[in-house]
Amino acid sequence: MSHRLSGPERRETILSAAQGLFADKGFHGVSIDEIARAVNVSPAILYRHFDSKQTLYTAVLEKFASQRQSYVDTIVNHGTRFEDALAGMTQVYIENIAKNPDILKIELHSLLEGNPATLAFFQNRWKSFTDYIEFGLNELLPYDLPNREKTILTAGLMFQGMVREALIQKCLQPQDRLIDLSLYELSNELVVLFLRSIGINKTHISRKATISS
Repeated sequence: MSHRLSGPERRETILSAAQGLFADKGFHGVSIDEIARAVNVSPAILYRHFDSKQTLYTAVLEKFASQRQSYVDTIVNHGTRFEDALAGMTQVYIENIAKNPDILKIELHSLLEGNPATLAFFQNRWKSFTDYIEFGLNELLPYDLPNREKTILTAGLMFQGMVREALIQKCLQPQDRLIDLSLYELSNELVVLFLRSIGINKTHISRKATISS
């Protein structure tokens, strides 16, 4: 005799199936009928839990939001030096994505689809990085540095792109060209290269900044 799912269990099953489909095909590439087939229910049953595809999509994003990582403990536990804290924050972020690549897939689809609400959601996920980098560089960079303000404003975007590309390479590509370099080693190398690129050459990432996989 098959187990009859409770309402919350059914809702979670629908959410999980929708998450995978949205990650693979994007918002516009998935229909309600397809999601219903994936969980072996009728569209009518699905609509009892989510009154539209947009509502279901929003629920998937809210599920991601509830899993959003906190960087406070990272900074406290891995040192207050800018480079150590940035390395620790980066590893917390990539560990979260490595465990759930659907987050990155949906983010990339959202960039192509241009959904303002979705783009705002993912921009907010990166905000901790950009805010911390802007604050840190404002403290670290010499005040007489040419184009100092532009450097600070663009550095966060630059680092975001570096981290995203590393995640694409290590989590989404069918063949990993950097297979001998772990994602954690790669993230620390990115931090060092990033700091050098903005003029902070004498830096060393503390071992405390490394999170064991």
